[in-house]
Amino acid sequence: MTARWVVDEIKPARQLNIIWQPISLLLKNQPDPDSRFYEPTKRTYRLLRVMEAVRASEGEAAVFDLYWEYGRRIHHDQELDFNLTEALDNIGLNPTHASAYHSETYDAEIEKRHQAGLELCGDDVGTPIIAFNNRRGEKQGYFGPVITRVPPTEDSLAMWDALVTMMDVDGFWELKRTRTEHPEFGNRP
Repeated sequence: MTARWVVDEIKPARQLNIIWQPISLLLKNQPDPDSRFYEPTKRTYRLLRVMEAVRASEGEAAVFDLYWEYGRRIHHDQELDFNLTEALDNIGLNPTHASAYHSETYDAEIEKRHQAGLELCGDDVGTPIIAFNNRRGEKQGYFGPVITRVPPTEDSLAMWDALVTMMDVDGFWELKRTRTEHPEFGNRP
């Protein structure tokens, strides 16, 4: 939902240049192989391998296209175990990138990018992380915002502007309240 918020509402109004970075709940939480969380996080980790293969050969725009395709299939179609070569082909990327799924070639790059995100906001976070330079030119990052639906444009921009302001406040660390509703993904992008 945060990605939809940033792409649909914030990017057009604030002319953002977005670079999608990997964060892995497999690396972060290190679930026990017997845990019910292990296989899903292992699957999404392997999807990150494909994303990094795409980044290495196709660039940032292709990473976004693949991220969006993953989101459509996972969140809208409720299909975690989708056909990866079909997904790549669907967005005009070479299906041979799917071979990275079983390869450790991009593991060091995933871990480096993952750690860079955590270094910006600490280890007691999850996903999403938003990071950018504050008004002093210092790169700052926050976990969140976690939202269940994309707010109307006026509210979306107000929320973004508040986040930008908070990036400039030394000593500000956290806002939180208990989530009482599930995400409303809206129409399939």
